[in-house]
Amino acid sequence: MKRFFIAFGITTLAIGLPPALINYAGNAAWLIPGFWLIFQFFSSLTFLISLSVIWAQQKNGTLGGQVFLGATTLKLLLCMTIALIYTHRYKVNDIVFVLNYFYLYFLYTAFEIYSLLSNLRVQNKK
Repeated sequence: MKRFFIAFGITTLAIGLPPALINYAGNAAWLIPGFWLIFQFFSSLTFLISLSVIWAQQKNGTLGGQVFLGATTLKLLLCMTIALIYTHRYKVNDIVFVLNYFYLYFLYTAFEIYSLLSNLRVQNKK
C-alpha cells in the first residue's frame, strides 16, 4: 500500500508539471480556465478508485475484478458528466479543451491500470 501512495504522488507531480511549466512560461492559452480544478477532480477520482480496487483485491481476489469494472464504469460516467457540464458552462476553444481533458484522462487511466496490474502481480507471486 505504501508503494501505491509513493507511485501516486510521483505520478501526480509528473502529470502536473508540464501544465505548470506551460502556465509559468506564459502560454496560459494552452490551458482551459479551471484546469487545476479538473486536475484535482481527476487526481482525487483516480486515487479513490485505485484505493478501493486495491482494498477489494486484498480483501477478496474475486471481488477485486467486479469492483474494478464497476469503478471504471463510474469513473467514465463521472468524467463524461464533468466534460458535459464544463462545456455547457464555459466557452472555450474546443481543441484546447479536448487536449487538456484527454491529457488528464488518459494519463490517470494509464496510472490506474499500471498500479492495479502491479498490485495483481504481487498477489500472484504469493
